[in-house]
Amino acid sequence: MNDSDRGAGRAARPKRADARRNEKTLLDAAAAVFVASGVDAPVRDIAAKAGVGTATIYRHFPTRADLIIAVYRHQVEACAEAGPALLETSATPYAALERWIGLFVDFLVTKHGLAAVLRSDDAGFDALHAYFLDRLVPVCTRLLDAAAAAGEIRSDIPAIELMRGVGNLCIGAEDDPHYDARRLAGLLIAGLRLPR
Repeated sequence: MNDSDRGAGRAARPKRADARRNEKTLLDAAAAVFVASGVDAPVRDIAAKAGVGTATIYRHFPTRADLIIAVYRHQVEACAEAGPALLETSATPYAALERWIGLFVDFLVTKHGLAAVLRSDDAGFDALHAYFLDRLVPVCTRLLDAAAAAGEIRSDIPAIELMRGVGNLCIGAEDDPHYDARRLAGLLIAGLRLPR
């Protein structure tokens, strides 16, 4: 029996807490550098932002595509986890929805740059897009349902429709410093409010 056969039946061990924190730090740094400088930013810039050497980046993410995919998944998870947390901590469900849409816009502006790089692998891109929808549509639905149940917004807008509308408002925002996608998304969300 060779070494690869021995581990075949076992699940991979979960990462230690410090390893998860280190990976999160790397992914946060990469996301920030991608927003500031684009997905073609030098790995040394990401390493400097994370406070590590470039070898550490390559040890975790052997290729740029690996890093880009990890950043994308990390940002989807952060956006998904923010929804329930915002519902718990915001003054109203509408306030939670508003704040979440702001986070969603920030993610989308970054995502457009990531998506352009990932499109070269259509199957991989399709899988990531499905992951994006599977994780974020239910979160947006929960926020919309809570705000509608509180009588703050109309109840006839599906989450996917709202997310697509916000997404369309974000197109081109990463290339135009005079275009404020967050402000326009805020106007869209304000349009959901019920008259008082």
